[in-house]
Amino acid sequence: MTACSGGDGSGTPDTTGEVSLEQVREIAKQAYIYGFPMVDNYRVQYSYFADQQNPNYKGAWNQVHNVARVATPADTAIQTPNSDTPYSFIGADLRAEPLVLTIPPIEAGRYFSVQFIDAYTYNFAYVGSRATGNGGGKYLLAGPGWHGEKPAGITEVVQSDTDFAFVAYRTQLFSPDDLDNVKKIQAGYQVQPLSAFLNQPPPAAPPAIDFIKPLTPDQEKTSPEFFDILNFTLRYAPILPSEKELRARFATIGIGGEATFNPDTLTPDMRTAIEGGMADAWAEFNTLQKDKLNTGQVTTADLFGSPEELGDNYLYRMAGAVLGIYGNSKQEAIYPYFATDSDGAPLNGTNNYTYRFAPGQLPPVKAFWSLTMYRLPEILLVANPINRYLINSAMLPNLKADPDGGYTLYIQHTSPGPDKESNWLPAPQGPFSLVERLYWPEEAALNGTWQAPKPQKT
Repeated sequence: MTACSGGDGSGTPDTTGEVSLEQVREIAKQAYIYGFPMVDNYRVQYSYFADQQNPNYKGAWNQVHNVARVATPADTAIQTPNSDTPYSFIGADLRAEPLVLTIPPIEAGRYFSVQFIDAYTYNFAYVGSRATGNGGGKYLLAGPGWHGEKPAGITEVVQSDTDFAFVAYRTQLFSPDDLDNVKKIQAGYQVQPLSAFLNQPPPAAPPAIDFIKPLTPDQEKTSPEFFDILNFTLRYAPILPSEKELRARFATIGIGGEATFNPDTLTPDMRTAIEGGMADAWAEFNTLQKDKLNTGQVTTADLFGSPEELGDNYLYRMAGAVLGIYGNSKQEAIYPYFATDSDGAPLNGTNNYTYRFAPGQLPPVKAFWSLTMYRLPEILLVANPINRYLINSAMLPNLKADPDGGYTLYIQHTSPGPDKESNWLPAPQGPFSLVERLYWPEEAALNGTWQAPKPQKT
């Protein structure tokens, strides 16, 4: 039995070639793995910059939006949110012209980073304490269609492979009393169009976009409408030379270009094949998580990075988006992840656990570290009576040390008692995971000399 290839815009492929249902299923699986980060990124960007009714809405495109607080359980747009650093965001629409980002000088000793993320979720550039220092500068962010020379007064040009990009600023907060200092730094993060920087007339405005409604995280897993949203995002992602063959393969089932993928016009056999490919993609992810991520053979350091670092490993790119979209490249931060205890059993708040740093074995970092609690399956922060979502290095003076100088943290749903509550990280009643963050990790953390401890059931 065969299905036909091509794409007439109706969602029913045309008759320019023959593709078997088995091939449709395999191509759908490949396109899903490839496209999941783009579709989930679109969900977040839509909530931040397009949907003014969304509780997560930040504001207009091409402006800096500062969040002068750390994340709480009320922040639900992004899975595995960082609750260490106040964020600033730019949703960059680069179709008309580049943007100029001004970074102010920041005092030595305060970590900050500016992460540039394209629509594929690759990290294509960094500015900040590790990458460029704390001296400040002006950075030109350009889209794929810009081919100009670096203007005078620009520190560096960074170029996105997609028309839309996301810029995430993290500014270190030392304590609640430090928030006003962070606000002053955030006020210095500025952005303007290149034409304004050059005092020139602006170019013609790009065509207005009718942003389509995204799927929910649950719908993304099973709804064939996923591929219509993928088609929408691909319009703003010019085909990379290395992916011409791959994108041509996707096009044989109507994915890519200006096609509209309409699930309502699919034949029953085609719909079954498409849905089977989506299920196959998740099966492949689940195998990766069970056999490699949960066992430590693959770490989150392998899931985030530049196009050069990740290459064509689209499964790892998908896994990064599933587990913590917009994660940093390993040079900037690494994220030891725990969904199981030291015996390999799933973490669950019906049990009590300890998490112990032996003497001299705190995470080796040049900036700071943290251990954050997330409820599953949503991978979101956990509301609790003491409003503590993490334990981090800034809290060390308030933690109770063990007699030998190590530190034991208590991971459980109920208080471990007044004498241990300083070291308590509250857990939900059900399944949970832990993410350790090492910002600006030392070489010992990158090369495996230092290993993160595992939670131990008590």
